Amino acid sequence: MKLPVIVEWPRGTRVRWKWNGERFVRGLEDAPAPVNYGFIPGSHNPADGAEVDALLLGLPVPAGRRVEATLVAMVALEDGDHKLVLDPRGDLPEPALQRAILAWFAPERTPRWLPAEAARDWLSGKL
Repeated sequence: MKLPVIVEWPRGTRVRWKWNGERFVRGLEDAPAPVNYGFIPGSHNPADGAEVDALLLGLPVPAGRRVEATLVAMVALEDGDHKLVLDPRGDLPEPALQRAILAWFAPERTPRWLPAEAARDWLSGKL
């Protein structure tokens, strides 16, 4: 399943351009992102009322850029604010990167790595 991703926070940077529904607002995070972080335009996540969040694998992508990528997995979080994992080539990340992504989230959110099928099922009705 291919989906568009709008990047807000490029991999390796602390600068995050957060979309507020009308424009990008510049912010600064505590640590650099291990992957490109963004959202799926036109989607809706009932957990936070915003677009569905996306973790885009691969090289750093400038903020504001739209990238088409393949859904490869999902990081499920206890609070329901799940993150889709996408890759432009359709590849799964190496196990070390999977562990780094899971460690990026606070332990109390109980991050779990789920396969693409679970991500597609969860995404149903949110596009």
